[in-house]
Amino acid sequence: MFQYRRKVQYHETDKMGITHHSNYIKWMEEARIAFLESIHLPFQLVEERGIASPVVAVSVDYKNPVTFGDEVLVEVFITKYTGVKLEVGYTMKNAENGMLVAVASSKHAFLKEGRIVSLKRVAADLHSIMEREAQAAAAL
Repeated sequence: MFQYRRKVQYHETDKMGITHHSNYIKWMEEARIAFLESIHLPFQLVEERGIASPVVAVSVDYKNPVTFGDEVLVEVFITKYTGVKLEVGYTMKNAENGMLVAVASSKHAFLKEGRIVSLKRVAADLHSIMEREAQAAAAL
């Protein structure tokens, strides 16, 4: 399972000193991009091929707050991959005490020239990487 570590910045907190809820979605994107790089599928490579991967849905269940200076460990894993759609799961924990911070997911489609495409058809090599990672995640 891929892990991404991130320190909460002061500007990400609200007047109460707690991380604003919108930042968790930004951390998910940072973690997802780092995950893709770790499996040799950097997002730039996908985009260079004219393929976009927009977010079509996102869900976050907030469990416990984090504050300025806390380190958050974001675990990233593929929950579903069909070639046309990708679903990614995220578990966020306080890196110091292991407390669960949030459980989240994001869903993505693959587009080329504004049309939904099968990654298998338009980029078989990229599809193979994604399929391998999805199978590995399912085996956990």
